[in-house]
Amino acid sequence: MTIRWTYAFVDRPAEAFGRACDFWTAVTRTRLSPPRGEQGEFVTLLPDDGDACVKGQGVASGGGGAHLDLCPEDVPALVESAVRLGAQLVSDHPGWAVLRSPGGQLFCVVPWHGESARPAAAEGPDGSTSRLDQVCVDLAPSAYDRDLVFWPALTGWDAHPGSRPEFHIVESPGLPVRILLQRLDEDRPTSAHLDLSCSDTEATRTWHEQLGATFVNRGARWLVMRDPAGGTYCLTARDPGTGRLLA
Repeated sequence: MTIRWTYAFVDRPAEAFGRACDFWTAVTRTRLSPPRGEQGEFVTLLPDDGDACVKGQGVASGGGGAHLDLCPEDVPALVESAVRLGAQLVSDHPGWAVLRSPGGQLFCVVPWHGESARPAAAEGPDGSTSRLDQVCVDLAPSAYDRDLVFWPALTGWDAHPGSRPEFHIVESPGLPVRILLQRLDEDRPTSAHLDLSCSDTEATRTWHEQLGATFVNRGARWLVMRDPAGGTYCLTARDPGTGRLLA
């Protein structure tokens, strides 16, 4: 039941999906795969080196967000474990499944196809680097504790408190995308957003703004941004190689 690879999914409204794909391929230094799915709603962001770890989906309704794909050695076994731990099976497909965590976050369990090499970090115009390496699950206080127990139990990954009381990190050793759980100050439906580790958040902000993103606000060690498709994401002051906070 070992999880062998992880994917971060960029979920954006179908009407703005082209803009999202243009932006996210640019900032991750990737190229777009041919679309797939009944309506061409799925794409993979292909790096020049290493294995892909970011995908995109055009969604029919809502503002989009993010979700995680887990790629285990045994899909049915991980699905069974997730349900036993309190997840809801949303839809079951041949070879893969969509589930909802006890706290309300959608995720997928999909086959592993031998992916093993994490691609290089993306280099900005000034030489600074960044990497899309984290899915942050935003949870109301009433939902937070349920997912705090669920994700480490499901994945078998180590978990520890983050840099602030509202953060908890679920590490993914050797894998390209990890999980950050964030306890919100308000009761609202669970959602998720993407985080990038940046060697220089201000330099990455400038680059992203040149590509059509807009600055939203500033946190303690992060910048909140909005991409050209309207989705929010964060630039965080972490080492793109290790994921650790910069000094």
